[in-house]
Amino acid sequence: MFGKISIIGCGLIGSSILRATQEKKLASKISIYDKSNKVIEYLKKNFTADICSNVSQATKDADLTIICTPLSSYKEILLSIKSTLKEGSILTDTGSAKKEVNKIVNNLGLKNISWIASHPIAGTEYSGPSAGFSSLFKNRWCILSTDNQVAKDKIENLEKFWSKLGSKVKIMSFEDHDYVLSLTSHLPHAVAYSIVRTAINNEEKFKNDVIQYSAGGLRDFTRIAASDPLMWKDIFFDNSENILKVLDNYSKNLDEIKSAIKNKDSKKLLEIFSSTKKVRKEIIEAGQDTEKPDFGRK
Repeated sequence: MFGKISIIGCGLIGSSILRATQEKKLASKISIYDKSNKVIEYLKKNFTADICSNVSQATKDADLTIICTPLSSYKEILLSIKSTLKEGSILTDTGSAKKEVNKIVNNLGLKNISWIASHPIAGTEYSGPSAGFSSLFKNRWCILSTDNQVAKDKIENLEKFWSKLGSKVKIMSFEDHDYVLSLTSHLPHAVAYSIVRTAINNEEKFKNDVIQYSAGGLRDFTRIAASDPLMWKDIFFDNSENILKVLDNYSKNLDEIKSAIKNKDSKKLLEIFSSTKKVRKEIIEAGQDTEKPDFGRK
């Protein structure tokens, strides 16, 4: 599908792309760069690919370059590779916030390079190259964002790439992507971090009981709150405007629940609880989850 693919950053997402690309034979050559010596050693032991000692070497002659690193590293990486990116090639990424990244790319003034942002909505609470697996993207959404001047055939090529990895592909503007993800992903992570901190910061004598008897709700929040701290710090900074707005709305809704409890307003509580129940059904109907019990689900 591509002559050469370059993967920059080989954690959970990057190593999963590597595994899937090799498994499905989507490139004649794959080059990899990661700044971590530990990651490089793992890659050398487990993969047959061109493992590069510097990032510009990895991107030379690549038809598709994929940045799979934390958002805070993008500027440095892009400055390092802008002169070695192949003319007519596609540049993409896997980050969870797009508007600020798009500004950085546009400010570089890349010539004859098709910048098409990607966001595979897939992952686990684990990180590092050993956490990756080739089926990570199967039946998961991948959102693409780009400007109008990018050629249609380039967009279609990247769509086909993600489709071959198993993803369902949707095209969305940079702004719409960041707003939607602030609701569906970033808000739940903010709430999860807060809830888990609240639970474990309770009286020390109850800490073991909280862990031992964690019900489904807390258990699921701990999975979300176990996500990569560096990655999520960057996301919260890059999409801060949207996240702060949704957190304000969340605070208002939480205050409404607190008020109903304080006033023993049964009608209001039932109204709040009933209004959200149908969302679960709609998520299942959309194929984003299953009705099966989730404790220990594989």
